Amino acid sequence: MKTEILNRIALRPCLLSRMTLGFAAGALTVLTFPPLSILLLVPVAYSALFVGLRDLSFGRAFLVGWAFGLGQFGFGISWIAESFYVEAERFGAMAIPAVAGLSAGLAIFPAIAAALFAEIARRGAMGSLLACLLFATSWTVAEWLRGHVLTGFPWNLAGYALVDYAAPRQPAAWVGSYGLSFLTVFVAALPGAAVMASGRQRLTVSLMALAGIATMWAVGTLRLQSDAQQPPGVDLRIVQGNIPQEEKWAPENREATFARYLELSTQPGDFDVLLWPETAFPGFLDEDTEARDRIAAALPDGRVLLTGVPDRVPSEDGTRYFNTVQAFGATGRILTGYAKHHLVPFGEYVPFRGWSPIERLTAGLGDFTPGPGPRTLALPGVPLVALAICYEIIFPSHVVDDLFKPDWIFNATNDAWFGTSIGPEQHLASARMRAVEEGLPVIRAANTGISAVIDTSGEIVARLDTGETGIIDASLPSARPPTLYASFGDWMLLALILASWSWATATNATARYRRMRNTVMQRCG
Repeated sequence: MKTEILNRIALRPCLLSRMTLGFAAGALTVLTFPPLSILLLVPVAYSALFVGLRDLSFGRAFLVGWAFGLGQFGFGISWIAESFYVEAERFGAMAIPAVAGLSAGLAIFPAIAAALFAEIARRGAMGSLLACLLFATSWTVAEWLRGHVLTGFPWNLAGYALVDYAAPRQPAAWVGSYGLSFLTVFVAALPGAAVMASGRQRLTVSLMALAGIATMWAVGTLRLQSDAQQPPGVDLRIVQGNIPQEEKWAPENREATFARYLELSTQPGDFDVLLWPETAFPGFLDEDTEARDRIAAALPDGRVLLTGVPDRVPSEDGTRYFNTVQAFGATGRILTGYAKHHLVPFGEYVPFRGWSPIERLTAGLGDFTPGPGPRTLALPGVPLVALAICYEIIFPSHVVDDLFKPDWIFNATNDAWFGTSIGPEQHLASARMRAVEEGLPVIRAANTGISAVIDTSGEIVARLDTGETGIIDASLPSARPPTLYASFGDWMLLALILASWSWATATNATARYRRMRNTVMQRCG
């Protein structure tokens, strides 16, 4: 009896070792995302988690998944600490606790995925393929929740490991970034399933992994070879002023900042649309007649400037502030504008203000008010354009107005908060995925970088790196016909999951039937 108890204790999975494995695997995922994009580490990380969850209870799987998430986010969003050091005397002491707390909170989503997978897997026997599909489904559901709960934070989705690889990222045009995560995690878990399998089943799972990779590559290559629509014949000039965040809002630097943008904008060359980044003008431009006159002098006739600026509007409840992109013509008159609708918590507003003692990290007189939602702007001589200010570009299917489709997306941003960290590269990855999903070029103007021209395949046509001062003169890439994902959004993800589960369930049932038939025949034989 004593020996049996000791054997059971020895065979019981060591929770600490599983959590350590999970943390290490989660940390490895950071190396799969830009700027490193080490593709071979994708199956290593997710297969390690898949194997590490075997035979675990709901609670233990939750803790292992949470450790995975802590490794993933603890290193993956460490760049957020940079923003606290912009005003180090006020917020520097909060940097490490804030990143640690946010990472611990976000790690709950991988924990949910792990616990869901382990509980369902424990309740019934299933084949390796069905187990991998269950694992991928659980992961994708948790990622989708992370992108929507409490305003959402869909940063570093699993599918973004493919963003630097032209063909494998193209399936996002059909199933979106969440769907690409599903495919990525499914294929990445198959090597782990092959290690746990034996005999003929190991060979089947290994072949399935190779088939999955080949299929994604083939489908992506097919899309890359398809023709886009004719280029619209519009020339762009993107200005990257490269103003350090700690200098940008200092009153004594305002004139120098504005003069730099005007100087860069008036360099020799032709353009139809001039693009400045988020809050490029450090003030309320619609209230500054002199500044608008200077802009008008810099704009040739018929040209348009799109620039990020703060705005304020009096109301019965007091002054309301907005983070906007405004359009100006050659007369200096405001043509139209767009107000950011997806605001950054604690950066542009303080959640539960009145209860929370935390201050806002950005300078300003009050919290920003969200705009009404995605909007398409019609400007003279310019193809229809959708606007996404900074953080908004990270949200799949929430950038474009579905009722009034644009021809391109302008992403005005300010990543100066994050210095030379990996943050701007990861932010750029999201912009590239929006281009693939929507079949629209994304043009990015960033204060300190990375500014870029991105075509509909997610390829970077031109860029200015972090810390560079200069301009990009480029033609607006052509759009494609609306993608399936642009037309149906995350319904395509649901269809993919249902189709995969139907196939896997049928395959599993067939295998069970064959085993049962063979058993019966052996007994009767």
